[in-house]
Amino acid sequence: MKKGFIIAFVGLMACGTAFAQDQKTVSVAAPAAATEAKSATLKPEHMAFKTEVHDFGTIPEGPAAEFEFQFTNKGTEPIIIQRAQASCGCTTPHYSKDPVLPGKDGALTASYNTNGRPGPFTKTITIVSNAGTKVVTIKGTVEKAPTSSVPENNSIIKTN
Repeated sequence: MKKGFIIAFVGLMACGTAFAQDQKTVSVAAPAAATEAKSATLKPEHMAFKTEVHDFGTIPEGPAAEFEFQFTNKGTEPIIIQRAQASCGCTTPHYSKDPVLPGKDGALTASYNTNGRPGPFTKTITIVSNAGTKVVTIKGTVEKAPTSSVPENNSIIKTN
């Protein structure tokens, strides 16, 4: 009985290995062709941003700081932003899912939550599109908000 299991196991392994080799040949050839077609048409430089770094300077703590990164499609095909990911949860990217036609402008808005984040900051947003990957940056310094809206009075008040 053990011999039967061993023979069956060895037979399955041999078939599995042969099948895996056939699959490997097919799967390696297909992605290479797809990658070549993509790289021959759109490239990251076709997504031409007016600026890739925005410095807010000094901004107050509390309200969100927003900046719109504008770009022009310099390619010959529509650019579609597939996703945009910020370097942390305090920054939120917003963008249109609509294709940006050749010669037309598109935009991505970066929103930075300043609340509770006094001090300098530098955040990146990685944009993945059918043209490739681009990274834009926002930076600045958040000025700490006053702790109270009433001015502090250091004089001593005596009551009887």
